[in-house]
Amino acid sequence: MPRYDFRCRECGDTFELSRSMADSDAPADCPQGHDDTVRLLSTIAVGGRAAAPAPSGGGCCGGGCCG
Repeated sequence: MPRYDFRCRECGDTFELSRSMADSDAPADCPQGHDDTVRLLSTIAVGGRAAAPAPSGGGCCGGGCCG
């Protein structure tokens, strides 16, 4: 089940909840009992190997083979 991050606007506490994607935008109560919360945008980490960066330079081939 996905996890979503929330922040309480009243006390500033940040907390995480596991809930279905269908309920991702449902209101969430702060662990301190406040109900003025907002869901935060989360970043995800993706494993794997990164490709080499594209060569920089001019021309149609990055400047490496253009005459």
